[in-house]
Formats: sequence, C-alpha cells, structure tokens
Amino acid sequence: MLLDTPICDFGWKAPNFTLKNPLGESFSLADNLGENGLLIMFICNHCPYVQRIAERLSQDTALLISEGINVLAIMSNDYRYVAEDSPANMEKFAKQHGFLFPYLVDEDLRVGKAYGAVCTPDFFGFNKHGQLQYRGRLDDTKMNDATNRSPELINAMRQIATTGQGPKEQIPSMGCSIKWSNTL
Repeated sequence: MLLDTPICDFGWKAPNFTLKNPLGESFSLADNLGENGLLIMFICNHCPYVQRIAERLSQDTALLISEGINVLAIMSNDYRYVAEDSPANMEKFAKQHGFLFPYLVDEDLRVGKAYGAVCTPDFFGFNKHGQLQYRGRLDDTKMNDATNRSPELINAMRQIATTGQGPKEQIPSMGCSIKWSNTL
C-alpha cells in the first residue's frame, strides 16, 4: 500500500536508541548525532520504491557522509512476516548497493514506532541538537528517470548542517507501508 509521510514536526526531539546491524555491531543515536547533523532513513529491501532509488540513495548518502553528515538506516519491517527483509538479506542488499552507512535491524520494531515512521523510504533529518528539521523525500523523480532531478534530501541536509534549520517547504516521501508485527 502506497503511503505519504506526515509533514515535518520541526524541533521534535529524536529519542535515543541502540540497534544492531546484521553483523551484531551496535549503533546508537547518541553516538551518531554529529556536528553537521544526522540523517535517519527507514528503508527495507523488498519495497519497489526503495529498490528504485537504492543507487541514488547510495550516491547521495556517500556525498553527505563526505561532508560530515552522519547517516543511519533502519529496517523496521517484521522480517518474520517479510523474509526478503531478514538481516542476512539486509547485509546482501547493503553490499549490492554499496551502502556506506550502517543498516540497522529494529528487531522489536519499537524504534520505528517511536519515530512515527510510516513507510519505506521515510527520511528524518536532524540538526546537531537532535531536533527534527526534515521529513521530506529523496528527490523529485518519484519512480521516473533521475537525469534532471532536484536532490531535495541533499539540499535539506546541507542547509541543516550550515544553519541548524531545515527548509520550510518540504514534499513528503512516499513508499510502501511498514510491515508491523501483529503483536505491537
């Protein structure tokens, strides 16, 4: 089911978390909230929207990382329900697309719920104080050719890094609904 993300709740404070990647290494919000901010993305392997942007996502985040903006990706689907999103498949997907950022497993799905993530991809851009400043989309291409795209996420994160504030005009991301566990 196709969903749009909610509008940005400017200044919303990111709750701390500690999650592991498929190799068992731990990463926390507190350890990754850098001087130039932090991008947290909720993504998964099986969503056609994520698959379609995976190469651009890899390139754009590599650029942001090179500019000192930290990046984390979180997979909040219940992979017992969607086997394509299992930790082993996450590791393969990350390698296949050359991800330079940690791709983390939200094992009990609590982080996705705490952040109000609704779809994949869902982008959260935070300033160095952990305040939400961006809840928009990657770019303006949707599922089309990306030749003449406007890199909205890059531009927003650069603005956050230099001013501490995100753009006032933001267009929501859209994608596949997060597959929550029936027990939550």
